[in-house]
Amino acid sequence: MTASRDAEAPLPGVVGTGAAMAEVARLVRCVAPTQATVLVVGETGTGKELVARSVHQLSPRSDGPYVRVNCGALNESLLESELFGHVKGAFTGAIENKTGRFEAAHGGTIFLDEISSMSAKLQVKLLRVLQENEFERVGESRTIRVDTRVVAASNQLLEDEVEAGRFRDDLYFRLNVVPVYLPPLRERREDILTLAKFFLEKHAQSNRLPVPGWTRAMEEVLLRHDWPGNVRELENYMARVLVLCRGGDVDPAKVSPPGRGERRFKPAASARGRGDIAGLSRQLVRLGIETLPEGTLHERLVGGLEKELIDQVLADCDQVQVKAALRLGINRNTLHKKLNDPGRAEE
Repeated sequence: MTASRDAEAPLPGVVGTGAAMAEVARLVRCVAPTQATVLVVGETGTGKELVARSVHQLSPRSDGPYVRVNCGALNESLLESELFGHVKGAFTGAIENKTGRFEAAHGGTIFLDEISSMSAKLQVKLLRVLQENEFERVGESRTIRVDTRVVAASNQLLEDEVEAGRFRDDLYFRLNVVPVYLPPLRERREDILTLAKFFLEKHAQSNRLPVPGWTRAMEEVLLRHDWPGNVRELENYMARVLVLCRGGDVDPAKVSPPGRGERRFKPAASARGRGDIAGLSRQLVRLGIETLPEGTLHERLVGGLEKELIDQVLADCDQVQVKAALRLGINRNTLHKKLNDPGRAEE
């Protein structure tokens, strides 16, 4: 029993004792002592880097370097140089030799964040590092060998990226040795209040302010919100609460509710008034509403508008259903059923 509790104990720097995070802790503690590559998958703001750091800190490589690279923050040429280094004169601006992040992480761990944004060319080079533990700097033919553990993270499902042809399947299989799914905050509501109080104390300490008390009303506000920005959104909100509730208890009457805030700009009247009516009229004609049997007007209109919306969002998301479902605010299975609705093909 004691060994089981130790295996599910919170990870270093990770707050959360609910069942979902206990499973994450169990899996991380299981894989950390090995050399296996880890793929952390979760929405933005769920704390993927904290999990990556835990893998490093709990591993035999903990005394070695921990190097983080945000693959989505740099274009292809800059990222290639950042990962693998370059030699003087390799390209315009290369005024001296540069050691890459893989070389810098020798004997330790490299964390590749936003791995799904990596270009096809760099995916090939990364695959070679994972398979052979070797690479060449940009502009150099000399092969460099490294002993570096890779932990990668993505806020996209790489299976969908592979299906869409944007991510190599062989690289996916190399990265997905031990997948760790980090649940969004809305799926582990039992941790919301614990996290909120932790962040309130953290920011009170950094600002040298007393920690305010709590009201039940504030707890209810925090528990009702879905936190689409996850733990990052909650931390920023508690920093706001601390500032606005100085000198008293944390109370929703003193601070705006969590969310995206009040819209400061309104669309032009032409886009919301007469323009909408005219567009709706054209939609009615296009859908053949004037010939519909009595009692079917609402059903046909809503169905037609929904189909157009789904088609447009899918086009914007390059036909990746998981992205489209997130943007539409519906479950991926729900989207799949709507796309395969027999009535959809008849319209």
